[in-house]
Amino acid sequence: MTVAETTLTQTLAWLRAGRRVVTATLFETEGSSPFRPGAKMVISADGEIEGSVTGGCVEAAVTQEALGLLESGERTKLLRYGISDELAGTVGLMCGGIVHIALREVPPAEERILAALVDAARDKVPSGTATVLDGPDAGALQAVAGDRELNESPAPELLRRHLLTDLRGMIERGTSGVRRYGTDGAQLGSEIGVFFEVRAAAPRLLIFGAVDFSAAVAPPAARLGYRVTICDAREAFARSPRFREAAEVVVGWPQELLAETALGERDAVLVFTHDPKFDEPALIGALGSGAGYVGALGSRRTAADRERRLREAGVGEADLARIHSPCGLDLGAATPEETAISILGEIIAERHGRSGVSLRAHALPIHASDR
Repeated sequence: MTVAETTLTQTLAWLRAGRRVVTATLFETEGSSPFRPGAKMVISADGEIEGSVTGGCVEAAVTQEALGLLESGERTKLLRYGISDELAGTVGLMCGGIVHIALREVPPAEERILAALVDAARDKVPSGTATVLDGPDAGALQAVAGDRELNESPAPELLRRHLLTDLRGMIERGTSGVRRYGTDGAQLGSEIGVFFEVRAAAPRLLIFGAVDFSAAVAPPAARLGYRVTICDAREAFARSPRFREAAEVVVGWPQELLAETALGERDAVLVFTHDPKFDEPALIGALGSGAGYVGALGSRRTAADRERRLREAGVGEADLARIHSPCGLDLGAATPEETAISILGEIIAERHGRSGVSLRAHALPIHASDR
């Protein structure tokens, strides 16, 4: 379960137990920030917390503000923290950026919406919420879970319609962020800010070969939010329950699974089979699938021999260059678990267009949004 899913589940549990709950959502950043917009923590009336908005920089101060919100009877409050603030010595961000955080008490009537969002997260169904940040309807919420529109918002009808339309579009694109509307809900206005928090369909990770490395990669990949599938045509290899702990297991040939699975830039394919009759069709199919990352495990001799066979099979130089082989970052990994970190690290770096070298080896901004 990801951090986002944990905070969502905890909020629902506290609400069902009759406890008052405040959500604190990071909705905008300026400059460097430890987390991206959408990071969330939830605070109960008795001071129990779950989640984080900055990894520890301002959480104590946010908790005090949340408890004060409950005492004041207000429903929402916007907070701003940064290194340049007068509070820099106590709650400023050490990374030097500025974060904007929205506090909102969750009304008991939203239990139905939370339950639907928890179910959507568990079933890997795309979902999202649109929360009004300011104006007379601050705190109003629209939500979508799969095909369901969960409308509990008291906002004007025009704004509600626009929020639902825009929310569906942002779910399809997989993007979160703030958009602004007019006081009457018009899309060309700028008086009302709305934070769209999107949980897009989980990216896919297809692993070919039921081996020790597959069992090591699957759990951390699942925690990163991937929907993991391990595929092997050898039923005896795939039968072990360890592969099912964090992945679905398919007994079949690589080309069969790839033919029925739509993959895109957010998805990845790993080939761990070390057998030409498996890894060649797996790699050829992966190159034609649209997956953003294609990797193959093995020694440099294995990689060179595999490249020769793929070239003989008609794979062009441009496609061969797309294969990360041997896959993984140069960490000196010696065990399946260390190799899993190496491979997932390379997948993350590739997804964000980063080099994967040590941060102290260059002076570029740490976070991609700051570049």
